Amino acid sequence: MKKMFNILVLPLLFSLFFMASALAQDTSIVGKWKTIDDETNEPKSIVEIFEKDGKYFGKIVQLLKEREDGRESRCYDCPEGDPRKDQPTLGMEILKDLEKTGDEYGSGTILDPQKGKIYTCKLWVEDGNLMVRGYIAFFFRTQTWYRVE
Repeated sequence: MKKMFNILVLPLLFSLFFMASALAQDTSIVGKWKTIDDETNEPKSIVEIFEKDGKYFGKIVQLLKEREDGRESRCYDCPEGDPRKDQPTLGMEILKDLEKTGDEYGSGTILDPQKGKIYTCKLWVEDGNLMVRGYIAFFFRTQTWYRVE
């Protein structure tokens, strides 16, 4: 009986242990994330983060909220000369050129298409959520994004 236990149950227990460890250690930012509006606390969009040539990028794949001013969702206030100026926000790349360093991703930029502001940013996973911090000089703002299955 003990030999049967070792043959059947022990491999199953080891598999479950390693699967749980892998899930607990998932610090990858790749995937879809739900963004939350800072002012209203309501879901705003779904951003898909992907890796390309060793860097990480994110684009808006779904809008969950309309603009408050009623205009079509475009980056009207993006800086002159930025190719995203006046372009639709759906499908827009808002995260660019992030590099992985340890458990964090940084050295890239994030665009707030509603305000047209571009920030230096860093991202990290904390308790299964994505922490997104945008910087201008010494000032920063941190948002929490939630993984979408």
